[in-house]
Amino acid sequence: MTISTTEKIGQAVIVFLLLLLCVSVIYPFLYMLAISLNDGADAAKGGVYLWPRQFTWINYEIVLGNEVIRHSYLITIARTIVGTFLGLLVTLAAAFGLSYRMLPLRKAILTYVLITMLFNGGLVPYYIQLYNLGLVNTFWVYIIPNMFSVWNMFVMLKFIQGIPDAVVESAELDGANPVRILFQIIVPLSKPMLAALGLFTAVFHWNDWFAGAFYVTDQSLIPVQTFLQQMLNASDLSVIFGSNTNQEALARGAQAKNVTLMSIKMAVVMVSALPILCVYPFLQKYFVKGVLIGSVKG
Repeated sequence: MTISTTEKIGQAVIVFLLLLLCVSVIYPFLYMLAISLNDGADAAKGGVYLWPRQFTWINYEIVLGNEVIRHSYLITIARTIVGTFLGLLVTLAAAFGLSYRMLPLRKAILTYVLITMLFNGGLVPYYIQLYNLGLVNTFWVYIIPNMFSVWNMFVMLKFIQGIPDAVVESAELDGANPVRILFQIIVPLSKPMLAALGLFTAVFHWNDWFAGAFYVTDQSLIPVQTFLQQMLNASDLSVIFGSNTNQEALARGAQAKNVTLMSIKMAVVMVSALPILCVYPFLQKYFVKGVLIGSVKG
C-alpha cells in the first residue's frame, strides 16, 4: 500500500506531538529524581535538571529513617489495602443486587443513586455527618465514606448485565443462592473489570491528602500524602525533625551534610509516588478489557 506525502507528513506530526507529550510527562519526574539524589546545598545553586551533579543517598536516609514518615507510610498502605478491598466488595454487592431486573423499585433506587453522584450536600454538612458518626479523627474516616462509589457501581452493573443470563439461570437451577452466584460466577468472570477499578480505587486512596488534612488532627493518623502537603507548606526542616533535643541534634547533623528542605521534599515525593507507579505495568492490560467492556456492554 502506497502512502502519500500528505499522510507521511501527518504521521510525522503525530509522532512528534506524542514524543513532546511523553517528554512533558517524564521530565518533571526525572527532575525530581535528580534533585532528590543530589546534595541539597549544591542543588540550590541551580543547574541540576536530569542527572545529579553531586550524588548522595542522604535525603532518602533521612526520609526513610524518620519515624513520622514511616508511620504515615504505614497508614497509607493500610488505608489503600483495606479501602480498596472493602470498596470493591461493597460496590460489587450493590451492583449485583441492582442487576436483577425484577428487583422491586429498581428504577427508583438507580435514580436515587444517580442523584447522589450529581449533587452533594456540601463540605460542612458532610463534616457534621462524619462527626456525628464518630469517624472524625479515626482511621475509619478514610475507609467507610469511600466504601461505595456510584461511578464504579454503574460500570460494574453494565458489566454484570453483559454476562449471559443463561449462566446465572443455570446456577439458580442447580440450587445456588445469590451469594454463591456472586462469588463463584460473577467474580471470576469480572476479574478484568475488578482489576481495573481496583487500581483506580487504590490510586485514589494512595494519593488522597484531603481527608487527612481536614478530618484528622492526630498526627499519628495522617497518611503520607497529607504529610507531604504539610511539608510543601513548611518553611524549614522542623516538620521533619520536630523540636525535641534528639531530633534537633539530628537536624543539625543533617544540615551539616548540606541537606535542604527542597531536597527532602523531592525525596518524599519520590518515596510516595514510586510504589503506586510500579503497580501500573502489571494491571495495564486490564484497562481497556475491563473498564471499556463494562462501560459499553448493556
